[in-house]
Amino acid sequence: MLPWGPALRAAGLLRSAAPRRAPCGPHLPRFLRGAAAAVPGPGPQPESQPGSFPGTGKVYLETYGCQMNVNDTEIAWAILQKNGYTRTKELDEADVILLVTCSVREKAEQAIWNRLQHLKALKAQRQRGRLPLRIGILGCMAERLKEEILHREKLVDIVAGPDAYRDLPRLLAVAESGQQAANVLLSLDETYADILPVQTSAGGTTAFVSIMRGCDNMCSYCIVPFTRGRERSRPIASILQEVRMLSDQGVKEVTLLGQNVNSFRDMSVVQFQSAAAPVLSRGFSTIYKAKPGGLRFAHLLDQVSRIDPEMRIRFTSPHPKDFPDEVLQLIQERPNICKQLHLPAQSGSTRVLEAMRRGYTREAYLELVHHVRDSIPGVSLSSDFIAGFCGETEEDHQQTVSLLQEVRYNIGFLFAYSMRQKTRAYHRLQDDVPAAIKKRRLEELIAVFREEAARANKAMVGQSQLVLVEGPSKRSASELCGRNDGNIKVIFPDAEIEDAAGCKALVRAQPGDYVLVKVTSASSQTLKGVPLCRTTLSRSAACR
Repeated sequence: MLPWGPALRAAGLLRSAAPRRAPCGPHLPRFLRGAAAAVPGPGPQPESQPGSFPGTGKVYLETYGCQMNVNDTEIAWAILQKNGYTRTKELDEADVILLVTCSVREKAEQAIWNRLQHLKALKAQRQRGRLPLRIGILGCMAERLKEEILHREKLVDIVAGPDAYRDLPRLLAVAESGQQAANVLLSLDETYADILPVQTSAGGTTAFVSIMRGCDNMCSYCIVPFTRGRERSRPIASILQEVRMLSDQGVKEVTLLGQNVNSFRDMSVVQFQSAAAPVLSRGFSTIYKAKPGGLRFAHLLDQVSRIDPEMRIRFTSPHPKDFPDEVLQLIQERPNICKQLHLPAQSGSTRVLEAMRRGYTREAYLELVHHVRDSIPGVSLSSDFIAGFCGETEEDHQQTVSLLQEVRYNIGFLFAYSMRQKTRAYHRLQDDVPAAIKKRRLEELIAVFREEAARANKAMVGQSQLVLVEGPSKRSASELCGRNDGNIKVIFPDAEIEDAAGCKALVRAQPGDYVLVKVTSASSQTLKGVPLCRTTLSRSAACR
């Protein structure tokens, strides 16, 4: 039994939340500067209560960017649904169009500006016909560019930042009167813990559960602390309630979400408010003081994994500094916690990592990789990399190439650097790597990653992999698609197979089934194989 078990049971995980203390990190005025609640208007308004601004229109929601934005879309829709709105998948039917946006790179923001131009003609048509069309920008771009969004061509009616979704009914009511409305106030404690998102993932096999919001790391390239605010964690009782509900609905895989998910720190359980701060991974540091107290990520992972032995558990996105041995031990021991870790490196050069304020060296990162692989045999690794960061030399770039070759990741997310206003890099560094060189370096990194990932995946040829079926393959109706424990896509024929978990009758696999697949070929992104039998996660673990 893990050391916190008795105390958790004693606490019941149902204690009232204690008064929250402002966490360490950037100062509050930095986040609130320039925020407003209505345009025009007297200033901040009370947040909406369900039913206080009833709506009757049809809402069309469009999501851009990371999985946190998908979860935010589900939260926003849950709030609007409670206030009487209905949802439509047809753009032409919508009375309200809401775009949930991303600001992490310039390309992501440009996609929104382009989309708004497409919506401009649709809005003009509506003004000549029935009720006017209302357009809203939600999320990170709303937080970063409120004034520009409201004043550029007067196309947008409402703007709501990531912490203002409760206010959407009021903002829409203001917009109906012909005014623009905005709320981009960032919160010290908003986690939407009392709102159960309306899950929208296709097939209902997988779901995402937000466990914390914001980030205190302040990496020099990153806009997230300025668009999503300071770190704050949901009460563990609320998270467990949502996961149990998803289990009851038949969901077979839950991913725990957060901008810095493994720095989770729930202060709502009184017994743990004086707990010692966790020890960072060896060779890692932070810009903020250690934060004592609270239930940590290992506690949460332990409790979530106990809810349903047939439900896979993943988490993203972590920071490499927050991988204590307790977390690695849990992943290794629990069959339903996926043996897959995201270890975002960003660069292979210690000099560049220092400029990025990542809090570790190349050597410390590699030591962590070796420790993870020793602790969790067969673990699948993924990572993030930025090409062409401020001051990056050709030697720095080659060190990133060599890191890709040495670690041999299974999955990678690679991008050219995009300077963001408000970040430390914007104020202190020069974006001095020409665009053409960024592009060339990115292409080189992608080529090396694919070569190494193909080698890593080909090592699985001949092995049997447990695959959670998601549905038909996009390329062939005669094939099924799913993901293995390492989060790698697996394609196999939709054929009759033996049901090893039942009376061994022949069955066809359905979304949500676990199928044992023998891998016959592999590429950098996909495994292909032949199905052996339908089984269960527990049975498969027992046979290992």
